[in-house]
Amino acid sequence: SQLPAGSLQLTLYQYKTCPFCSKVRAFLDYHGLPYEIVEVNPIMRKEIKFSSYRKVPILLANAGSPLQLNDSSVIISAIKTYLISRRNSLEEIVSFYPPVKTLTEKGKEVLEYENKYWLMLDEKETKRIYPVKEVRMEEMKWRKWADDWLVHLISPNVYRTPKEALASFDYIVREGKFGTLEGLFAKYMGAVAMFFVSKRLKKRHNLREDVREDLYEAVNEWVKAVGKHRLFMGGNQPNLADLAVYGVLRVMEGLEAFDDMMAHTKIQPWYQRMEEVI
Repeated sequence: SQLPAGSLQLTLYQYKTCPFCSKVRAFLDYHGLPYEIVEVNPIMRKEIKFSSYRKVPILLANAGSPLQLNDSSVIISAIKTYLISRRNSLEEIVSFYPPVKTLTEKGKEVLEYENKYWLMLDEKETKRIYPVKEVRMEEMKWRKWADDWLVHLISPNVYRTPKEALASFDYIVREGKFGTLEGLFAKYMGAVAMFFVSKRLKKRHNLREDVREDLYEAVNEWVKAVGKHRLFMGGNQPNLADLAVYGVLRVMEGLEAFDDMMAHTKIQPWYQRMEEVI
């Protein structure tokens, strides 16, 4: 979809190494949408003090009136709907994704967006984008899989050993927004903390002793779902599931876990095609 120049002004508040933020960037870049980036200091978070929603990514969008979009999958679904269907204003489209307060098993209150994987299209638009129902359901299934499973394999893998944890935090500090002392503190104390947190995450998500095996299995499961006869899950071009999986995996680039994944799975041809089109 082509938008008139300047008709959609976007500002993304992010941590560069956050997989959810990376998903949004992959989507915006693939669709050629210009946007400004505000890198958020992960300790003080002063950059998002304007927001009662304290997570990233946050997307500020102006398509005639200013609007704040929260949650990576809501951001992607809402903007994609806006690109396809020009019948509704972006403000109206965002209203189709109301946040619902729910309680976790531990009694913590969180916001959920029940229909965040749906594009809000009419019948004609739906048939144009999803010629058969199965195409839409497949895309939704794997977008949800990226959020509910794949993303939880990242931390246990990049913080798997003390050496990997230190390398990961060196990357986080280098790419993120930290003061000098903050950076030193985050690099060494953060690496130690996340090494132990990764062990708790491994237990919480019932991962194997060697978490690489879970990563390899998940990645090969994705490759199998794409199949040998499609360039992407979306066919000749990526769909929202392709962009989500690529965005999540991309945050490991430059780390040992990424190199191991490339060497021990069948992901490389698909991943390289994604790099080229994005």
